[in-house]
Amino acid sequence: MVKVFIDPGHGGTDPGAVANGLLEKDITLAIARSLQTALLNQFLNVETRLARTGDQTVSLAERTRAANQWQADFYISVHVNAGGGNGFESYIWNGNFTNKQRTRQIRSAVHQAITSELALRNRGEKEANFHVLRETRMAAVLTENGFIDHHDEAHLMRQVNWIDRVAQAHALGIADAFNLRPKVENVEPSQLYRVVVGAFTDEANARARIQELKEKGYESYLLPYENQEQLFFRVIAGAFRQRENALTQQNKLKNEGFESFILAI
Repeated sequence: MVKVFIDPGHGGTDPGAVANGLLEKDITLAIARSLQTALLNQFLNVETRLARTGDQTVSLAERTRAANQWQADFYISVHVNAGGGNGFESYIWNGNFTNKQRTRQIRSAVHQAITSELALRNRGEKEANFHVLRETRMAAVLTENGFIDHHDEAHLMRQVNWIDRVAQAHALGIADAFNLRPKVENVEPSQLYRVVVGAFTDEANARARIQELKEKGYESYLLPYENQEQLFFRVIAGAFRQRENALTQQNKLKNEGFESFILAI
C-alpha cells in the first residue's frame, strides 16, 4: 500500500499569493481534492490524506508532523506561483539526505507528467530549502502550477476542467513513480459530480456560506470560475465519481436548509 500525503498550500488566515481576484489557498485546495479523488478512484493499493480538507489554518510544522506520524511514502505539496513570471516548476529539498536520488526520480516522473499534460512553460526541476521538503521523513515534492498574477494562467485557474487536468497529471506522475496499477486497464477518468451550494460574485458571501456549512458539519471549498469575463465563486460541498452519492449529499444539504445543484464535469 502506497501512502500519499497531499498538502494544499496555505489556507485559513494564510491566503498565499493573491492576484486577479483569486487566492492561492482556494486553487491549491481544489487541485488537492481532485488529486485525492483521482488517486483513490483510478488506482489500486493507494491511501491518501490531506493536510487540510477545507479553509483551515494549518502550520507547516503541523503538516510535516502529520505526514511523518502517518509514515507516508510520499509528500506532495501543491502551490501556484506569483512574482511576474509564467509556467510550471517543481522542487525537492536542496540539502543532502539518504533518499535524494529516489526523490529526484519521483519528482521527475511527476514533473514530466504535468509538463506533458499542461500547456505551461517548463521552468525546470529545482531545489530549495522549503520546510515541507526539509522536515518530512519521506520523498517530498513541491509543485508550482502556473502564476496567479499572470493574466492567461489566472484565466486557466478559473476553469474547473483545468483544475482537474492539473490534478490528473499529478496522479499519473505519482502512479508512474510508484508503479500503481490502474483499477481498470485503459479506461479514461470519469467525470466528477460536484455539489454546488451557491455561486457568488462577492467572495465574502461565498466564504460566509462556507462558514454556514461548517457550522452544520459540512466541509466545503471555493472553486472560482469565469463567465463572460465575470469572476464567480462556487461553493463546493463534495465531489463524487458516482452521481447517486452526489444526490445523497444534495438531499442531506436540503434537509439542513441549503439549496444546491450538481455540476457534472
